[in-house]
Amino acid sequence: MENTGPTQKASYDFYLILATAVVLAIISAICIYGMFYFKHAQIQNMQPLFKAQYMNSMNEVVSPFIICLILLIGICVPKRLLPTTILNWFTLALVVLLGVVSFYYGIITALKINLMVALAAQFAVLCLALIGNQYLHFEKKGYWVRVGSSAMHLGIILFILDLFYYKNQTLHLTLFWVTTVSTVIGMLGCFYSESIVNCIKKIRS
Repeated sequence: MENTGPTQKASYDFYLILATAVVLAIISAICIYGMFYFKHAQIQNMQPLFKAQYMNSMNEVVSPFIICLILLIGICVPKRLLPTTILNWFTLALVVLLGVVSFYYGIITALKINLMVALAAQFAVLCLALIGNQYLHFEKKGYWVRVGSSAMHLGIILFILDLFYYKNQTLHLTLFWVTTVSTVIGMLGCFYSESIVNCIKKIRS
């Protein structure tokens, strides 16, 4: 029997948020440790070969958690569009697809596909939020909060996607500026939604 009630969905959201927070905390801890160790060991004064070895070792440590974060994004974004039961099947299908792609074409290709799926889903969420669709699954109500949250998450996905294309200067700059604009608009919508509403009321009055 299908159960998409508020208790089950809240629990699902809670675990996704908790998993994302844990992964981000681990990545932050690794980055902070890496910076202090870099300074303490005076790696900046070592030969280029040692610097490269240090960077490679840190990349190897943080890579599994970056992969986890990208996979979580692939699951978190569609939850705005899909009920919990369908989301479970979507997650299972996505994991199988990424496993097959990773086996035949490598983990990098699988991660790019995951980000492209998340990007397409997030763009759809943003469009639906802009037209005021009420069937989207958001924790908070309010038009500008939803639009802001959608724009900010779109910026985050583009920021991560940019990590794969930073060597392409034109694409890198395009993604950088789109990411910047989208994230800034998103933060304004999330943190200053009441001010935006009051400003619009004053203009109309």
